[in-house]
Amino acid sequence: MNTRLSVFSLFAIMVAGIGIAPAFGQIVEPIVVTTDKASYMEGDTIMVTGKVSESLFGYAISIEVFAPNGNKVAVDQVMPGADKSFGTQFTAGGNLMKFAGDYTIKVLYATESRTAETTFYFDGISDSGKPNLLQVVGTDFWINFEITGGKLLSITPDVDANSLIIAIDAFDDGQLTITLPRELIDAKIGNDDDAFFVLVDGEEVDFDETSTSTDRTLVISFPAGAEEIEIIGTHVVPEFGAIAALILAVAIISIIAVSAKSRLSIMPRY
Repeated sequence: MNTRLSVFSLFAIMVAGIGIAPAFGQIVEPIVVTTDKASYMEGDTIMVTGKVSESLFGYAISIEVFAPNGNKVAVDQVMPGADKSFGTQFTAGGNLMKFAGDYTIKVLYATESRTAETTFYFDGISDSGKPNLLQVVGTDFWINFEITGGKLLSITPDVDANSLIIAIDAFDDGQLTITLPRELIDAKIGNDDDAFFVLVDGEEVDFDETSTSTDRTLVISFPAGAEEIEIIGTHVVPEFGAIAALILAVAIISIIAVSAKSRLSIMPRY
């Protein structure tokens, strides 16, 4: 009887052990870390938070920030709280954090087996107040711009549509402020200014504008994930149609001149 009871008890323990085995088999990250945003501008506060799976008495959590070139730009040490969470903050910018790109945050807690990483994008520091400039593809024009929440990749004229195609990489909701020379693109009805049409990924959007006699400055908002902004006017350069007409006119005049000279050269002289 005792033997049967012992066997039954052992079987019950084995079943119970099998039932709870998955709970012990779950993988728990020893440490996690994240930032409050995906990207930052100069002067923004970078909030770093995380949590450890267990508290180790007497050990601090080391937090280091590395630039895209691998240089260490910031460091801090914090103790985990009673709930095993931790946090710190850095200011974007400064003498070390200057260049635009992806920055890496590395966290270490006591041993190399307790590490974690996360990344964020930094827009970079303005170069002594100098404007951001980008050359328009196929022209001699350089455009002054400011952008938040993304990167401006290229500006290309579309002569057929009388527009500029602006390629961007929007990693967050942002805003593009762009100054357009009237010689590059304009919108006119007769001698009066007309409104541009602005499309973000094919959808018309509202925008703010200020203008002078030589240029027009647009402030355009875009959502995270946007890839293209198109500004449509009534003309854009290079104005290949006008250039072609000029070339054709010169060619016709040259042909007429050459023909006239040829006729004169073959006329008999008396």
